[in-house]
Amino acid sequence: MRLSEQEPVIEPDCDIEGSSFGRFCEVKRGSRVAWSEFGDYAYCDRYCDIANASVGKFANIASFVRVGATDHPLDRASLHHFMYRSAALWEDAEDDAEWFERRRARRAVVGHDTWIGHGAMVKPEVTVGHGAVVAAGAIVTRDVAPYVIVAGNPARVLRRRQPEAVAERLMALAWWHWSHEAIRAALGDFRTLSAEAFLEKYA
Repeated sequence: MRLSEQEPVIEPDCDIEGSSFGRFCEVKRGSRVAWSEFGDYAYCDRYCDIANASVGKFANIASFVRVGATDHPLDRASLHHFMYRSAALWEDAEDDAEWFERRRARRAVVGHDTWIGHGAMVKPEVTVGHGAVVAAGAIVTRDVAPYVIVAGNPARVLRRRQPEAVAERLMALAWWHWSHEAIRAALGDFRTLSAEAFLEKYA
């Protein structure tokens, strides 16, 4: 299957609402994407739930991931969504538009060239930095620095994916903003060179 520059490839049984997609994006079967943006080449695998999120270019989101997991009001007499999904229960009640507006404003951000592992969760108002990896099953409740690997519940840093100096040079190179043709021309080097060797050639 070829991905499309004009429109995302969205597999069956997906629920897409209020979202936009860049070039060559893919949303696999059974996923929900609501009030979110996907940068060019970003994709999510099967049965993801992504809401109120900004997803960077070349983001790799594995199956059963939840980004921007919504929450319930902890300071009220009840936790239940009857308070804001009221129209579903009473003919004379309206949904709480202000609540939904506040929820949508609490954005999760997934940086460029990231990998979110199977079954991980990224909470609202959390940023996963460029080049970072979130291990399978991790629950991310705090910002993740660029080019680190985090795991666990709550997620903690395991190690750096690239040394800090290399990470800074990769972010300065920002290859994810290259043209489709430039990336194709460098494909062999992406496949075979270490990050350091790639930087020596292109930075």
